[in-house]
Amino acid sequence: MIIIGGGFAGISLAKKLARQKAQVIMLDKHNYHTFQPLLYQVSTGGLEPDSIAYPIRKILSNYSNFFFRLAEVNEIDTENQQVISDIGNLEYDYLVLATGSVTNYFGNKEAEEHSMGMKTIPEALDLRSLILENFEQALLEDSKQRRDALMNFVIVGAGPTGVELAGALAEIKKGILPHDYPDLEVKNVQINLLQATPRVLDAMSEHASRKAEAFLTDLGVNVFVNTPVTSYDGEIVKTNSSLTFRSATVIWAAGVKGATVKGLDADDFITRMNRIKVNEYNLVKGFENIFAVGDIASMETEDFPQGHPMMAQPAIQQGRHLGDNFERLLSGKAMEPFKYNDKGSMATIGRNKAVVDFNRYKFHGMLAWFLWMFVHLFFLIGFRNRLVVFVNWVYNYIRFDKEARLIIRPYRKNRDLKI
Repeated sequence: MIIIGGGFAGISLAKKLARQKAQVIMLDKHNYHTFQPLLYQVSTGGLEPDSIAYPIRKILSNYSNFFFRLAEVNEIDTENQQVISDIGNLEYDYLVLATGSVTNYFGNKEAEEHSMGMKTIPEALDLRSLILENFEQALLEDSKQRRDALMNFVIVGAGPTGVELAGALAEIKKGILPHDYPDLEVKNVQINLLQATPRVLDAMSEHASRKAEAFLTDLGVNVFVNTPVTSYDGEIVKTNSSLTFRSATVIWAAGVKGATVKGLDADDFITRMNRIKVNEYNLVKGFENIFAVGDIASMETEDFPQGHPMMAQPAIQQGRHLGDNFERLLSGKAMEPFKYNDKGSMATIGRNKAVVDFNRYKFHGMLAWFLWMFVHLFFLIGFRNRLVVFVNWVYNYIRFDKEARLIIRPYRKNRDLKI
């Protein structure tokens, strides 16, 4: 069996298959698993990248039937049952796609070229460097327009990633910039959060949305709803109205789409969001031995007509369930359909500020913030990572500080602003 992808779904599946009489090969272009919900803290200097990453080989090192190969998959040859990669062709009896998702620019090529995504650790490090470089360059600029553009941040998309990132930047402006850059006019730093729909966190309850927007406004974030971005040329952000922004940094958090692989990317297999169509057993429609789990899989049900949310919990649950179904399959038993157990959703906006939605209960504030921290610590892989993140959070809470403000790998971006 070959699993493509070492994200939440792929790792959960591999763990379930650990005791089975099957050879399991995992392919990934990185040798580590990334805890993506905390990427925004890496990009804003709250955490170092190694505290949210964990070696895939170490995760599954005790499983004798598991093999990992660092590889980039180029194509799936379904006719000959082969995975074509940069390390050669590998044959499979069963294939599982757990390739996850990538940033969705919704066809906006100009924004894709000039804005910053944040789906991987390298992207988060690039963003961290760019943010810090902007402040350094702002100190050297004679032109007020250029200086303001360097300190004007635009975040496109007010889902959990956009909201959490906006809150983190607001706390940097309030608690760190006055100390690190005393000769900079910090009051001119602007954090703008643009959302195409009528409310922030539109996948959560109206209560969570209302409270999150209030928290953001209290932190000094400029929130604009019903404001889709139409273009960004590296200097000017244009929206569907007369509202425009001059900014050297646009962070695109407006959505994701499935990371498909050539060979299973035809219209017969994928949905509008670039996800692969699967049935209730996570089988890719039209095949008996190819499965898809997690963000890449679109399992349309009555409760989820466009597929399950592209988040960690559905991915983890689908991976585990498919592992159980493989056990049934190898034992000659019938597979059971997947049913998602919605455990709720949450988002943090800043210090003592978070919102939580459970089926029966919806709450916000400090209790929600502590619960958010507990859940994220629990799902981190590795004791060391949990300890490091916990110590960092405690230190940051006590000192109002973020220690990882380092430009380790300078991000080269065209800074010849014409404004």
